[in-house]
Amino acid sequence: MLDRWTMPLTQAPLIRLATWLAKYQIRPDQMTLAAFLIGMLALPLLVMEWYALALAAILLNRLGDGVDGALARLIQQPSDAGGFLDIGLDFVFYAAVVLGFALADPAANALAAAFLLFAFIGTGTSFLAFAIMATRHGLTRPRFQQKAFYYLHGLTEGTETILAFVAFCLWPGHFPLLAVLFAVACLVTTATRLWGGYHTLRTLAVSH
Repeated sequence: MLDRWTMPLTQAPLIRLATWLAKYQIRPDQMTLAAFLIGMLALPLLVMEWYALALAAILLNRLGDGVDGALARLIQQPSDAGGFLDIGLDFVFYAAVVLGFALADPAANALAAAFLLFAFIGTGTSFLAFAIMATRHGLTRPRFQQKAFYYLHGLTEGTETILAFVAFCLWPGHFPLLAVLFAVACLVTTATRLWGGYHTLRTLAVSH
């Protein structure tokens, strides 16, 4: 929901950082992998309940996730392979963060974490399934040209996910409540995406 406003604000600093990285011949895929590996450090850090360090790893991952695309566009090397790698590793990272909280305190957090992972399946599959169909029909979203995939709106998008992870790390004792609330928001996103995507594709089928 917030990405339409936050993305334009982040592009200028991301481009400046990408310009600096390009001087050292850093490749977009290298940036994607580095950001993923840094983000995955959050899993053991969360298990050890080192929440401040885990938050740092999460934020660095999200920074790298933005820089890799900016770097690809800057050096004019955007690719389907890079976009696929980026989105695939993103979903692994998201799941790892939730798993980290579950393992940190299984008795308190496991059930809420399982519910959130269930909700993530819905948001992820509805997002990617419609992206496939959008590509097949040549649909575009001018507001999100920097995305490798068709970007279908929802109540919970990238910005909301980052904010949720920050909240989890700042108030780990409230993870069960925060995770359930975010999971409900994700389920609303899944429902609206399925409804909107279905009717969009139905309209296209009728028009043809």
